[in-house]
Amino acid sequence: MKKRRLVIRTIILLILGAAVAYTLYANFTKDDIKKVVVGEQAPDFVLVDLNGEEHRLSDYKGQGVFLNFWGTYCKPCEKEMPYMDNQYKQFKDKGVQTLAVNVGESELSVSKFADRHNLTFPIVIDKDGQVQTAYKIGALPATFMIDKDGKVVKYHTGQLTEEMIKELMEQVQP
Repeated sequence: MKKRRLVIRTIILLILGAAVAYTLYANFTKDDIKKVVVGEQAPDFVLVDLNGEEHRLSDYKGQGVFLNFWGTYCKPCEKEMPYMDNQYKQFKDKGVQTLAVNVGESELSVSKFADRHNLTFPIVIDKDGQVQTAYKIGALPATFMIDKDGKVVKYHTGQLTEEMIKELMEQVQP
């Protein structure tokens, strides 16, 4: 009986030790993950919007792109959405497109959110998280400014004011 207890305790200690070692390893190497870098080509993707239309990032070549990652549960995201919509209306005919990537929520909740806020720009849903992973998105909201050549010009994490959105769109306007 004592030997069995000793074996069980040893196994439990080994499992706990492995968990601690893995946690330390993961924390020390998390910064080694390659992030999307300013000046480099933005990873291409294809996602479907709430109207069933496909949006391929590379189709926007020749235009600037305001690429925003967000969630309906994210209060800073919700606050910046009306500003994004106002600036989308100002810049869409000047060569700057807005593309809002929801991070894996249901189409129903995203659609209700868009209707409640009267959003007119394209909203796509990253259902399986592949685009979020490709862009190494952590905290929301996260915004990438992509120039007419498909290169990342700027990356911003956190809530944007309307003035900041306008300045960012002016930076990528062709």
